[in-house]
Amino acid sequence: MKAPSTYPLRLPRSLRAAVERASKEDGTSINQFVTMAVAEKLSALDAVAFFEARRNRADLKAFDAIMSRKGGQSPTTGDERRESLRRKSERKHG
Repeated sequence: MKAPSTYPLRLPRSLRAAVERASKEDGTSINQFVTMAVAEKLSALDAVAFFEARRNRADLKAFDAIMSRKGGQSPTTGDERRESLRRKSERKHG
C-alpha cells in the first residue's frame, strides 16, 4: 500500500459539524469517517457503471424468447427447497 497523501478539505461549517458528530458516534476519527465515506461513494459509482455496462450488453430479444418458450420439465422429487432455506427466505422477505 502506498503511503497516504494529505488533502486539505474545505467543508461548510454545518457539514463539518455533522461529520464531527457522526464520526464521534461511529467511534472513528474525522479522517477515517471521511475516508470511508469517499470509499463508499466510489464503490456506489463503480456499481452503477458495472450495471450500466451489463444493461448495454443485454439482448432483450433473446431474453423475451427464453421467457416465452414452452415446455421444460416439471419439478421432480428432490427439487424442493430445503426447509432451512425456506425459513430463511421467509424471514428475509416476510
